[in-house]
Amino acid sequence: MAAISALFSLVCLAAPVFGAEPSTPSMLAYGARIVGDDARTRIVIDFDRKPSFSIHYVTNPERIVIDLPATAFGFPPKDLPAKGLFKDIRYGAMDENSARIVLTPIKPVKIGMARSQADEDAKGFRLVLDAEITTKEELAELSKNQSWSEPSAQDDASSTVKEKVISSAPGDFIVAVDAGHGGIDTGAIGADTKTLEKDVTLNFAKALVEHLNQESGIKAFLTRDDDTFLSLSERVEIARQHHASLFVSMHADTLKQKDIRGATVYTISDKASDKLAAELADRENNSDQVAGKQAVSEPPVVADILMDLTRRETQAFSISLAQNVLSSFKDQVGTINNPHRHAGFRVLQAPDIPSILLELGFLSNAEDEKLLVDPAWRDKIAGLLTNAIKQYKVAFATNGG
Repeated sequence: MAAISALFSLVCLAAPVFGAEPSTPSMLAYGARIVGDDARTRIVIDFDRKPSFSIHYVTNPERIVIDLPATAFGFPPKDLPAKGLFKDIRYGAMDENSARIVLTPIKPVKIGMARSQADEDAKGFRLVLDAEITTKEELAELSKNQSWSEPSAQDDASSTVKEKVISSAPGDFIVAVDAGHGGIDTGAIGADTKTLEKDVTLNFAKALVEHLNQESGIKAFLTRDDDTFLSLSERVEIARQHHASLFVSMHADTLKQKDIRGATVYTISDKASDKLAAELADRENNSDQVAGKQAVSEPPVVADILMDLTRRETQAFSISLAQNVLSSFKDQVGTINNPHRHAGFRVLQAPDIPSILLELGFLSNAEDEKLLVDPAWRDKIAGLLTNAIKQYKVAFATNGG
C-alpha cells in the first residue's frame, strides 16, 4: 500500500495551503421575521451594527445567496421559517471571516429590493430583502451577468483549505477525523430535542481524536474543530495534505422510518448496496449545494493503471477497517441490519486514503437521539473506535503499509 500511495502522490499536484485570521469580531443577528405570500415575500434581519452584504444568484438548482461578514445568528430558527416564495432558508458561518444566508425558492425569484438601514429606535440596523417572482429567462440573465463565481471543487481544495499544524513524529500513523456538516450546513435535526447533526458529529469527532492521541504511535486530527463550513473536496484535501493513513467521517442522519436505529459503517462504491445507502449518499453529497455552492461537474476519471490499482487496494483497506469497527461494536453497540453498506459518497473519494463514513445512529429515532447527546455513550464509542483503529494499524503494518 505504501509503495502504491507514494507513486500515486507523484501524479497529483500538491495544493498550497493558506491560513485565515479573523479580522473583526462577529456581527450579531439578534432578530428575524418573514412575511408575504407566493407572489412577494419580505425578509427582515436585525443586526447590532450596519451589515455589509452582497447578493448572488445560483442556478441548477436555483438559489439566492446573501454573503455577510462574520456573523453570529442569535435568533431561534422558528423566527425565520421557510414560507412565502421560499421552501428552504439556511444561514450560518462559512469560515472565520464570513457568513451566508441561502434562500431556496419554490419558483424563479429575484430580489427586487435590498437595503440595510438604521432602526427607528437607533438600537441597531436591519437588513431588508424583498423577493418577487421572475422568469427563468431573467434569472438566467441575472446569474450570467453577475460579477461573482464560486471556486470549483478543485479550486476549493487548493485555495481555501485552512492551514493546520499537526505535530506528528516520523512513523506516526495519522488519522483524519471528519465531523460531518458544520456552519451553514446544519445537517439533520433531531426529532425530539431538535439536536443538530453538526454539533453531534463535532462532539464525537473531538472525543475520538482525544482517545486516539493517547495511543503511542498514533496521531489524530480534526478536519474542522469549530462550527464552520467545509466543502466535501476540502475535507478530502485536508486529509491528503497531512498524509493521513485513514479518514473517518462521522454522521448522524435522519430517516423517514423513525423506528430504524443503530450504527452503520459505509465504504465507497460506484454502485450503492441498497436504496437506503443510495438515498443517504445523495443527501450527504448535497452538502455543498445546501451552502450555496455552485454545482460543478465531477473531475474527469483518469484512465491510469496505477490509479486503478491504488483505488482497488484503498477500497480493500477501507473494507477491512469497516469490518474492524463492526467487530469492535459487537455486543456493545446496536447496529442496523446489514451494518456494512456502500455507496458513492464524495467525502470518501480520496483514491489513496482508506476511508469510512460512520453513521453513529439516527436523530430521527428518539432512543438514538438520547444516546447521541450522552457524554458517557460518546466516550464509549470513542474507545471502541480507537480499539478498532489500533487493530487496523497492526494489520496495515503487517501488510506493508
